[in-house]
Amino acid sequence: MSQQHPVYRRIVVKVGTNVITGRDGKLDPAILDSLTAQIASLMQGGVEVILVTSGAVGAGRGIVSLTGNLTPVETRQVLAATGQIRLINAYNDRFEKHGMTGAQLLVTKGDFRDRQHYLNMRTCFEALLAQKIVPIVNENDAVAVTELMFTDNDELSGLIASMLQVDAHIILSNVDGLFDTLTEGNPVIEEIDPGSKNFSQYIRPGKSEFGRGGMLTKCTIAHKLSRLGITVHIANGTTPGILQTIAHGGRTGTKFIAQKPKQSRKRWIALSEGLEKGAVIINQGAKDALTSDERATSLLPVGITGVEGSFKRGDVIRICSEDGTVIGYGMASCTAEKARATAGQKGHKPVIHYDHLYIVP
Repeated sequence: MSQQHPVYRRIVVKVGTNVITGRDGKLDPAILDSLTAQIASLMQGGVEVILVTSGAVGAGRGIVSLTGNLTPVETRQVLAATGQIRLINAYNDRFEKHGMTGAQLLVTKGDFRDRQHYLNMRTCFEALLAQKIVPIVNENDAVAVTELMFTDNDELSGLIASMLQVDAHIILSNVDGLFDTLTEGNPVIEEIDPGSKNFSQYIRPGKSEFGRGGMLTKCTIAHKLSRLGITVHIANGTTPGILQTIAHGGRTGTKFIAQKPKQSRKRWIALSEGLEKGAVIINQGAKDALTSDERATSLLPVGITGVEGSFKRGDVIRICSEDGTVIGYGMASCTAEKARATAGQKGHKPVIHYDHLYIVP
């Protein structure tokens, strides 16, 4: 394993709350020292690193003694707003010791809904990376309301990994990977092919004490990204040198093998669940055509039986069968009004072009 030649040139590193906090829920300085040193070393070796970190709420626990009767939402907002300052400073102070500069980006799910906003965000990330600055990203927990909250930062980091066409998405947790619970000794599964869908049978129930994300969420994101052409690793962030090992091709944790990369717009659409502005209901004939492996097919108005919501050209919409099953997602080629006016009719342009269509496997 050569230290001179990393196998990845651009990576997203997602650090879970349970990695950087101790048993008391407060930040762990030793782990932060280790992770920032590894990231600085990788960047100085030519690897571009985007850091997505949880832990603002945990950091807030170390600052604020809450008084009065706050609701759970208010408690989270206060802890996140105060803790985010300590979290970003904890990282940036350490990066500065290695001659690196960090930049803070706080986002909500709504930032990914509009393609222009999405592209502006991508431009910002690219500019930071070009300046050898470490983007440090977290969900804006202080203002994110329920419908605009990510499932957890695994989902957020997955969206960023897709947006920036990274080579690898490294999810660091406090477990060694995905365990094979069907085999004696429960060994870690070293590799998973994205063609397999049965990984959920290996997952033990339960979440970390302080984080929102469970292993099923991690695997769902990993499975989706690997099908879009991004290699995903789930590994133990407390293992010394873990990022160096993965970046240089070492075998550790669970690796989801990447398939052939998809074009940028298709990746955005594929990861847009929960971000769509409306929906179209399609008949059985259209469903059969879209899900056939034989040839690429656009969604034509003749196959549409219903239109929901208010969307405009360029918005992501959901495609459902008449029984409500989600068939896929696509970027609308027309407004909701136009789709309603032409539904069921022949001789009109596609509502969703094949190039802007993602079918759920």
